[in-house]
Amino acid sequence: MKLAPLKIAVVAAVAAALVAGSSAAFGALRGGSASARTVKTGVVVVNTRLATGGAAAGTGIVVASDEVLTNNHVIRGASAVRVTDPSSGRTFAATVAGYSVTRDIALLDLRNASGLRTAVIGSSGSVAVGDHLTAVGNAGGTGTLTVKRGAVIALRRSITVSDDEGGTSRLAGLIETSAPLRPGDSGGPLIRAGRVIGIDAAASTGFSFQGGEGYAIPIDTAVAIARQVDAGKKSSTVHVGATAFLGVRLGSSDFAQQPGAVVEGVAPGSPAERVGLASGEVITRFGGHRVTSATSLRNLVLRYSPGNAVKLAWVDQYTGSDSAIVRLASGPPQ
Repeated sequence: MKLAPLKIAVVAAVAAALVAGSSAAFGALRGGSASARTVKTGVVVVNTRLATGGAAAGTGIVVASDEVLTNNHVIRGASAVRVTDPSSGRTFAATVAGYSVTRDIALLDLRNASGLRTAVIGSSGSVAVGDHLTAVGNAGGTGTLTVKRGAVIALRRSITVSDDEGGTSRLAGLIETSAPLRPGDSGGPLIRAGRVIGIDAAASTGFSFQGGEGYAIPIDTAVAIARQVDAGKKSSTVHVGATAFLGVRLGSSDFAQQPGAVVEGVAPGSPAERVGLASGEVITRFGGHRVTSATSLRNLVLRYSPGNAVKLAWVDQYTGSDSAIVRLASGPPQ
């Protein structure tokens, strides 16, 4: 899937006037005066409908009139995504262009969007401990943007993140802030001197931290991932386009101390059901690679695209080992 070049407004002070343009490539120029903008400019509300039922809410940062950056965990598991501009009340359907699970960043494409004001993107390279910050977000998922003040507590922090299926991942290089972030703030901007220097990551349902709560992904990291997605360059850490779907809910079990990914449920009509996978079985290999945990299986599935045929092997506590070729479907982002 080849996406159109990502664009961002370029703001520069010229003879005491602001001149903005949206035709410069993302990252070619960044920053500029924020005197004509508020901290809420370019900040949107993100609402999702989950494939498993229910809904979730977060925040996003407008980087072009039809593109938004947010956290990956905001759109994880979503069957539908909608973005609302609180300043105008307009709502747009969105598709997930790509994402990085290990960096917790996602890029959204908005359908039929135009005229959205963009955020002023700065650089996280010069951020220092003690810098004063402003965090903007959709605290509590109310749909109303809130503003919190704080400071940089630490840089290059690493934390362990857990999800509701027993999977864990490590987020590194984070900015720690004293700004009091809440569920719903995820994906919002962390601002210093009028420029976005980070993307807030707040713990929420199905996404918990081992440690404090006030973290942000450096904007330089987010921009690099967005540029990679925009270029259509899939890698081991960045997924581009539609997500492959096996159709299993994973968990943990004491079954025979068998290493692998334990199946706790199988989606009706899914590729997993079609090859006979059932609850209690343990997936041990996928695409010729050894599966050691739920996290390792998810990472392997992300290497593939919908429609790919992959060899799957598993163990049943009663009948022993089995294998089959499974053709992956299209499913929600991971």
